[in-house]
Amino acid sequence: MSDAAAAEGTGSAGTAEREVVDLCRDLIRIDTSNYGDGSGPGERAAAEYVAEKLAEVGLEPQIFESRPGRASTVVRIEGADPSRPGLLIHGHTDVVPADADDWTHHPFSGEIADGCVWGRGAVDMKDMDAMTLAVIRDRVRSGRKPPRDVVLAFLADEEAGGVHGARHLVDHHPGLFEGVTEAISEVGGFSFTVNEKLRLYLVETAQKGMHWMRLTVEGTAGHGSMTNDDNAITELCEAVARLGRHRFPVRVTKTVRSFLDELSDALGTELDPENMEETLARLGGIAKIIGATLRNTAAPTQLQAGYKVNVIPGQATAAVDGRFLPGFEEEFLADLDRVLGPRVKRETVHSDKALETTFDGALVDAMQTALQAEDPIARAVPYMLSGGTDAKSFDDLGIRGFGFAPLKLPPELDFAGMFHGVDERVPVEGLRFGTRVLDRFLDLC
Repeated sequence: MSDAAAAEGTGSAGTAEREVVDLCRDLIRIDTSNYGDGSGPGERAAAEYVAEKLAEVGLEPQIFESRPGRASTVVRIEGADPSRPGLLIHGHTDVVPADADDWTHHPFSGEIADGCVWGRGAVDMKDMDAMTLAVIRDRVRSGRKPPRDVVLAFLADEEAGGVHGARHLVDHHPGLFEGVTEAISEVGGFSFTVNEKLRLYLVETAQKGMHWMRLTVEGTAGHGSMTNDDNAITELCEAVARLGRHRFPVRVTKTVRSFLDELSDALGTELDPENMEETLARLGGIAKIIGATLRNTAAPTQLQAGYKVNVIPGQATAAVDGRFLPGFEEEFLADLDRVLGPRVKRETVHSDKALETTFDGALVDAMQTALQAEDPIARAVPYMLSGGTDAKSFDDLGIRGFGFAPLKLPPELDFAGMFHGVDERVPVEGLRFGTRVLDRFLDLC
């Protein structure tokens, strides 16, 4: 669809389309790397940028700091009917770190190449931040109120569990979200092209819970030249290897069952959750995400031991990223301890719940309608996210969350590989498409 046609169909959304790419590039150029230990630059610069862009059109955003530099920006836009329950649109401005030497284009350049905006945060999730800013700025300028109140939250610290962002606001400033009952955010609304007559758009209605943990083995310290049958490193590495190779049993939740039924219909074949290898091979860039929602997972991510080559240390530690399906936390922890064995001490570093909601209601209908207006072969389907988002914190306020950051993607793009990966990028046309869809969605919600 041309800019002119898009503008005709969605008020002045053409202005938002023209602005969204520059907003995304600007946000990417602000280094908000989150190392998880407080050593990064923080999000203050991004929070101020967002606040400035909102203030330019007459809004009155507030910046909240949970600690120096860890800042989030929040603003409420009055709807045509303030008596209706409000909608929250939340995004995070922090990103995982990136090593420029590994990238084709500098990760904080926001460069445009090959039809994409490149950089850390391009899909996780400064693209959605930019789309939200572009749509809201345009609607405020043109005087187009949403049907109900909309609260925008641009949050710190999501990449380290949200302690200094969403969790801080929920615990200390819950009044900001008074009257809000539903929310949309990241990792949903992206496309999977089945054929020339059908494109599925995956809307996140569930997400796995998390257990980030530290594993510790105590052994007997000694000289590296001597035989030692109580070597902590050996014991830990054997346990970590068992865990890293372990395949937890398949457990099909309601959301995954719904997704598999939709996929079965789209592909014209019955799918067996116990034998998904062939099916996953057909899912291209979303296979990694879907495959991880069939079972609990535990991925070793760090090892640490010793201080000198000729000294056997008395202790060795490992970090593990554990994720469990809704309803299967107890089973997950029991399986962990069985696989690790009695010598390994398991300590939780950060944990959060799993979420699951139903795929129904007026908000879901608005998503489908908005998508189909811009892509006639679109079909919205529910799916489970293998990771987690700030929706976990807002769930504590009774806010029902969905992942809906609409993007129409080229079939060949490894979308899952963009998250926390090298050469993260988002198609320019995908950004413009998402802006049009979000604008329509706000009229319908």
